[in-house]
Amino acid sequence: MATKDPHREKIERLRETIRTHEHRYYVLDDPEISDFEFDKLLKELKTQEADHPDLITSDSPTQRVGGKPIEGFVAVQHATPMLSLENAYDESELQDLDQRVREFSTRHSPGYVCELKIDGLSLSLIYENGLLTRGVTRGDGTRGEDVTFNVKTIRSIPLRIKDDLVKKSTRLEVRGEVFFPLNSFNKLNEEREENGEARFSNPRNAAAGTLRTLDPKVVASRKLDIFVYQCFADGRIPFGMHSDTLTWLKRSGFKVNPNWRSCASIQEVIEYCREWESRRDQLSYEIDGVVVKVNSIQLQQDMGATSKFPRWAAAFKFQARQSTTQVKNILVQVGRTGALTPVAELEPVELAGSTISRATLHNEDEIRRLELKIGDFVLIEKGGDVIPKVVKVIENRRPNEARDFVMPDRCPVCSGEVFRPEGEAVRRCVNVRCPAKVKESLLHFSSRKAMKIEGLGDALVDQLVEKGLVKDPADLYGLKLEDLINLERMGKKSSENLLAQIQESKRNEFSRVIFGLGIRHVGERTAQILAQHFGSMERLRQTSKEMLESVFEVGPVVAESIFRFFVNLENFSVIEKLRQAGVNMTLKSVAKRSAELEGKQFVITGKLPGLSREEASALIEQHGGRVTTSVTKKTDFLLAGEDAGSKLDKARALGAPVIDENALRQMLDES
Repeated sequence: MATKDPHREKIERLRETIRTHEHRYYVLDDPEISDFEFDKLLKELKTQEADHPDLITSDSPTQRVGGKPIEGFVAVQHATPMLSLENAYDESELQDLDQRVREFSTRHSPGYVCELKIDGLSLSLIYENGLLTRGVTRGDGTRGEDVTFNVKTIRSIPLRIKDDLVKKSTRLEVRGEVFFPLNSFNKLNEEREENGEARFSNPRNAAAGTLRTLDPKVVASRKLDIFVYQCFADGRIPFGMHSDTLTWLKRSGFKVNPNWRSCASIQEVIEYCREWESRRDQLSYEIDGVVVKVNSIQLQQDMGATSKFPRWAAAFKFQARQSTTQVKNILVQVGRTGALTPVAELEPVELAGSTISRATLHNEDEIRRLELKIGDFVLIEKGGDVIPKVVKVIENRRPNEARDFVMPDRCPVCSGEVFRPEGEAVRRCVNVRCPAKVKESLLHFSSRKAMKIEGLGDALVDQLVEKGLVKDPADLYGLKLEDLINLERMGKKSSENLLAQIQESKRNEFSRVIFGLGIRHVGERTAQILAQHFGSMERLRQTSKEMLESVFEVGPVVAESIFRFFVNLENFSVIEKLRQAGVNMTLKSVAKRSAELEGKQFVITGKLPGLSREEASALIEQHGGRVTTSVTKKTDFLLAGEDAGSKLDKARALGAPVIDENALRQMLDES
């Protein structure tokens, strides 16, 4: 009798526990434990798997996010075409559908299933022997793109399913609609606007763009979701009714939209459509209609399909959500990175079930494109944004007193300097002490990737700012016990713990301090490069824009942002306060082991047998080399491991030498 492996059993118990809590949180929206407790379970599983790497499986909760960006997407043929749906724009067209159905049906009153039409993109999930093996976009309906690595980051998609149907079938295909929850979509657009990037026009475009992002970590950070609606077992529908399919999918751990309904007649279908057209704004995701399907699978098969649409279904489309109103004024709001955003103050108007009094104008270029004046009558539309947008100006209703709007040349909150980088649409306040920026600056400064001050969350930061205890990140180092213990939810122990965290952060690496300052365009990697190149805050602060541009991987846009930050007197004052508080402002020297690779530029791709990508990068840099992410004419060597992708092809095309790990070690005499 085989002896059970206690490590395997412990790891599998942990996985089952985590899967249960993932399902309760991401599918049922009914968590039983806190985020902190869930993170502890996941951390324990990662530790156990690190100690026993031979026990790691593809369906483990730790395998949702890949450790490296993928090289590209492969086209995949769908086993069964993913057809579009014919649109119905009014109730009479639903009656036409019912007439077609009755011509095929031997029953007096055929039944239907109504589902909300999610404004997202269709996805096919392939399970083999119960394990998720592939995720494919709809594409043209016949062929889609393999986006498996990105699909695994969607936490509401099970990586493994258990059911009798799995035992009877070797291949299951589950289809659904990937979508962007509105709170995540709005947060993403705010971040993109503040970073000078183009906003996504709607949640569907954002979901599609995200799912085709080459870095799964970026996809994971955006928190996509899915509702599933179809299932095939070995190429056939295994149920007699579509309603049975939805019931099975939910029972098997998939996320099914809870608002679907069986309807006995077309009149019930019409009533369902009317109900949800009036209730659509109560949802936390975008819908643009109702999908109406014949419930009987046999009747679906009898009716068949055209080359484009199934004859047994239709998509009832809701009316556009637009209204006309007048722009009374244009105000300017300041975001967390100092972005100045014009907002139209409107004559209140009813739109999609709510009273609208403001609409975003995004930036001054958008105002110019619309040719908008204060006093104009405009058409507004409510889409994915919480704040509606102005679609167009109704020029023939422009009043004589309409006047031009001019963006302010000083910050409307702090009267600080405003700067608009060349080639960007957004003006920004560069004052680090601007009250509109302080809160987010503090949260960024204390984040794990920056100064790692645990316990400094949103609620506490709100209190610190509102009570005037902290006006910039440097003020954190002046906090005392008596400042904290009287704050809400801050007893003596928690206050002492926070102060200890703040003190401990003084010893952080210099690159973390640079990153924590929140200089626009300066991420972790750029902060590390700046720390290595300049060695101290003083040298970095006194560097000219031209010198910054000459630094490896620092281009003109980044150099301009860094230079602008350091010439600002308010920012200089904050840095001085950090220095006086004892925060580390210099690079802890790391001895260079040799200059064997001095001036050589490397790109790393694929899985190396004995080194992680981070270890390989560190090894190259310790011997004087540089590591970049893209193969160009300047690339001296491509370090390639298993599963090397398009970078290998590009290196060969450019004639760049391709080496493996052994060759690298021989170059460094470290074999």
